[in-house]
Amino acid sequence: MMPLGRTYSIALVGLNGYMVEVEADIGQTLPAFIILGLPDASLNEAKERIRSAAKNSGIPLSRRKITANLIPASLPKRGSGFDLAVTMAVLRAANDIKPTGRTVFIAELGLDGRLRPVRGILPAVMAAVQAGYPEIVVAQANFAEASLVPGASVRGYRTLARLALDFGADPQELALDFEPDDADNGGDGPPLPGPCPDMADVSGQGDARRALEVAAAGAHHLLLTGPPGAGKTMLAERLPGLLPDLGDHESMEVTAIHSLCGLPSSSVQLLRRPPFENPHHSATAAAIIGGGSGLPRPGAASRAHRGVLFLDEAPEYERRVLDALRQPLESGELVIHRSAGTAAYPARFQLVLAANPCPCGKASGKGLDCACTPMMRRRYLARMSGPLLDRVDIQLQVERVSLAEFGQAGAEEGSATVARRVLDARARQARRLQRFGLETNSQVPGRVLRGDLRLPSGATRILDQSLERGVLTARGYDRVLRLAWTLADLGHRDKPDTNDIGQALGLRQAAAAMA
Repeated sequence: MMPLGRTYSIALVGLNGYMVEVEADIGQTLPAFIILGLPDASLNEAKERIRSAAKNSGIPLSRRKITANLIPASLPKRGSGFDLAVTMAVLRAANDIKPTGRTVFIAELGLDGRLRPVRGILPAVMAAVQAGYPEIVVAQANFAEASLVPGASVRGYRTLARLALDFGADPQELALDFEPDDADNGGDGPPLPGPCPDMADVSGQGDARRALEVAAAGAHHLLLTGPPGAGKTMLAERLPGLLPDLGDHESMEVTAIHSLCGLPSSSVQLLRRPPFENPHHSATAAAIIGGGSGLPRPGAASRAHRGVLFLDEAPEYERRVLDALRQPLESGELVIHRSAGTAAYPARFQLVLAANPCPCGKASGKGLDCACTPMMRRRYLARMSGPLLDRVDIQLQVERVSLAEFGQAGAEEGSATVARRVLDARARQARRLQRFGLETNSQVPGRVLRGDLRLPSGATRILDQSLERGVLTARGYDRVLRLAWTLADLGHRDKPDTNDIGQALGLRQAAAAMA
């Protein structure tokens, strides 16, 4: 009687990984290959890939009935990453290899026996280590990425034959002379990131530069409204260069998301710089929020986690796409429900919106050249709903640069100088908010702002009056307070004063201008 083969792999649902036990049995009936346990189409196709890979590696599968079962059977399994685990379980059931113990196998198989890389290797290895399975076997092209996980003992292989040899297969039968090129297995590696745009390139725009610094210091959301050519996009592209490097935990989160999306930037080292996502205004809700057929996949909002999501020409986006951002702006997480399952992705990003004042873009200043009717302007700006804008801390009107300011290119502060002030302000926040388990002012809840961090009534009088007159909502009240704390941190003050609160209220001036 042949033994029951048993190996382990990982099933990813969103960024969460679940241990999957793979059983293989060889029966005494007519030849067949059956995979059980809710496999998707790509996993069902693994039967032919596995047969060809095993044959070309010198260890052909048994010609009897092969049954592979993936446990738990109620958990959907998708993707080609189970190829290797199923193959090793079948080879063990046929006594072609020794027991594999608690080793986890994650790789796709080529018809010639190559081990091919798969997406999401970083979160998969993280899940295996957390479950107490630190021994991992992956394709050589995934080795560097898998090795980023602390506590993982990773082995990378190029071919099934070499892997089977290490697990006790007969070397006389194996096709050990086949060694694929690195280019065939992993490509030329990820492209080197380009230099981050520098704030020194921005001429003039003193108010916008200050707003960008405040946004970076407190992780606040930002809306820039102004005519075409005023520099809105230029400013937004320079925000990531002002943000501090990611910490170890944040870096692991961001790299795991990029790994799941199959982005090459995650395949060699942890991502230390905040990401920047700039989707086109024609992008669908699934592209920005996440979704797709089967189990939902992450969108641009999750890829921008711990970084910046920039929506240029924001009123050109579908309103339902913009409104779908309201939930992650509050919770920092996206939970996407589909018939095939539910996936949760982190999405704690800084939202930067850029908008023209009207469809033609000429309504700024006196607006004498604008041909848009008042109704056209209201309809255009109404695509950004009030509840969405209420969640945007800084709302600034950006005017065109004057000739005098334009001639001073290169005379402004560079990103490095501003980033040092931002880093210092972030350090002050971290010390003050550590006891609350928070990191930045933008995360401080209202109960803390009006409790332990409550300001004297004299300092908040102007805010109280704005709330009483209906100029501010309760949410807007709290957001102005958060801005005031950031302004105090940048000014090295222990708490905001009346001037800080007045400036913070002024940073929301675009809301009243567009009303």
